[in-house]
Amino acid sequence: MSRIGRKPIAIPAGVNVTVDGNKVTVAGPKGTLDSTFHAKMAIAVEGGNVVVSRPDDTNESKALHGLTRTLISNMVTGVSEGFSKELEVIGVGYRVAKQGTNLVMNLGYSHQVIIPEVEGIKFECPDANKIKVIGIDKQKVGQVAAEIREKRPPEPYKGKGIRYVGEYIIRKEGKTGKGK
Repeated sequence: MSRIGRKPIAIPAGVNVTVDGNKVTVAGPKGTLDSTFHAKMAIAVEGGNVVVSRPDDTNESKALHGLTRTLISNMVTGVSEGFSKELEVIGVGYRVAKQGTNLVMNLGYSHQVIIPEVEGIKFECPDANKIKVIGIDKQKVGQVAAEIREKRPPEPYKGKGIRYVGEYIIRKEGKTGKGK
């Protein structure tokens, strides 16, 4: 049996979970999320917990069991605490700033890279070399952070570019001066 799937999801104070068949709506202090899950999965609110169960032991049901439980858990965490990803910009002259709701980045191109805020996602720039992506939907936060990183991925020689905080970049040795 799935060890993750059978764990109940505790509902914190201030969070309301509504189950309508296979549609789950989670409302909390930070916002509301709703999602539709596979029809095989049985989702129920029992006491102060959300419980996910599966009908049989087929491989598909086993996979969906843990996945469904984790997605609902992420929804509950998102509306109560929220999610964030931090990125750092490394390079001479590389900097970021927030203008209105847009993220404006100078990344060594001949132009500025401007990224508008997406619905449900906010940007923060604590200083000129840090970006914080904040939201209640874990998948959307990760996707927006990946799209920002892709504007100037870190290169392996000097390590310049946009990287996640704590990300390790494998460095390569440059050319040697041998010859002549």
